Amino acid sequence: MKRYTTLLISALLLFASCTPGKVEFTPDTKTVLRNPLNGWVMYLRRDWDETFWEKSGYDAIPTSEGTTVRVSDYANTAYVRTSWVSFEPEEGKYAWEDPESRLNRLFRSILDRGMKLSFRIVVDGRDQGQNTPDYVFDAGAEYFISRVGSREVRSPYPDDPVFQEKYSRFVEALAKEYNDIDKVDFIDAYGLGKWGEGHSLIYKDPGKNSEVMAWITGLYARTFTEIPLVINYHRLLGEVSEDGWGPVSEVSERLLRQAIDNGYSLRHDAFGMNGYYQDWEKAFAAEWNFKRPIILEGGWITAAHHRYWTDPSGAYREGHSEDVRQGEFVAAREARVNMMDLRVNDEVRSWFGQEFDLVKRFVAEGGYRLYPEWVKAPRSARGTLRVRYAWRNMGWGYCPVNIPQWNGRYTVGVALLDGEGNAVAKWASDSTVLSDWRQGKTFVYSQEVSLEGVAPGRYTLAVGLVDRKKDQNPGLEVAVDPALKAGGWVCVNSILIK
Repeated sequence: MKRYTTLLISALLLFASCTPGKVEFTPDTKTVLRNPLNGWVMYLRRDWDETFWEKSGYDAIPTSEGTTVRVSDYANTAYVRTSWVSFEPEEGKYAWEDPESRLNRLFRSILDRGMKLSFRIVVDGRDQGQNTPDYVFDAGAEYFISRVGSREVRSPYPDDPVFQEKYSRFVEALAKEYNDIDKVDFIDAYGLGKWGEGHSLIYKDPGKNSEVMAWITGLYARTFTEIPLVINYHRLLGEVSEDGWGPVSEVSERLLRQAIDNGYSLRHDAFGMNGYYQDWEKAFAAEWNFKRPIILEGGWITAAHHRYWTDPSGAYREGHSEDVRQGEFVAAREARVNMMDLRVNDEVRSWFGQEFDLVKRFVAEGGYRLYPEWVKAPRSARGTLRVRYAWRNMGWGYCPVNIPQWNGRYTVGVALLDGEGNAVAKWASDSTVLSDWRQGKTFVYSQEVSLEGVAPGRYTLAVGLVDRKKDQNPGLEVAVDPALKAGGWVCVNSILIK
């Protein structure tokens, strides 16, 4: 009650200082907004558990400003690229059903911090080890063999019918647990080929690449109806070369369009790696800007075996990982990405310890960052209430309400709040389309609602970005001073309903 009273007083003082009937808002450029498909992603190792927070030092990362921060305070999502066998070591036995499983403990620790999950499930074992459960091969799935160290590893052909049957059952079970927008931000829902990146595929019949794409994207689209699905877009998607390098494949664009037609959005694994993220990838991203959101993963691992100073751009100096951070940021802005990743270990330390300013700049400039520029509302109303408002997006990305899984889920809403900060009446707009909001433009709307059933009295009029699937309650955080918010609503002015 005390907190809400302070909020209300702040809102009324703001209203009193503005043009009568019009309240103007100053955008908040610093607060990390916990919005879906937006902001920084932590890239977590597949062999970690809940103890990694302490072991990695992620809860006390030194910054280039001389401060110490928690990485999870800046990242909205944790991305785990893991194996099928880690989710289902035996047929019908799932990690999420075992509270003591390593994956379950890791996921709980992420959710406990207010972050969301995302993952890619890898089935090909080349260079990694056995990623597909043995029971799949025992059931008759055909496979090829590769050597990882001293071990021979089996990997299924993606066009094998037994593999597809078993994998489909697994994904159907997975969706029963994780088709939940409160838990999962997105799924990297392809996972075939080396490292699950969609290149160097080995088929029984390479002519079936289109059939495989239709099967796997149709499977995820059918089972994960609430969760955005993404695919790694690159010029070699679905091809059969051994090393994943080479000229543009004649099948890549066709396969990617198949995935997009099945509701997929876009992600790329090698931003900043200019020998891999080339003109083809840049042109493809530009074609889909504001039609599908794009998620960035940095390609170079600057502290390990990668020789980033050999990048064909010539922009990276040996011993200067900050050059790679700057290259990734420039590429992100060019592609208008919604999300960037911090990768792992020394990559995280490089971002925070050398380029913390870029971390904060992406919070302020990247993805989507929405706020009301002004709201015009009467001080009293009877029968009907008419509100005008103008909204802006400060980010270079966009709010993707146009993707099939969201389908206009979020929109502008108006509410009347009582003295306790509760919304006694709320209305969602049918005319605002958040995916149209581009950086640098103002979008003005008018909303008229019936006051039938609203008891006479004094209220606080508020606006927000509401979730149609959650009883029109606020679903997206708005970029205004937190002191002007109550329960996700932005307080505008006091209004008397007669």
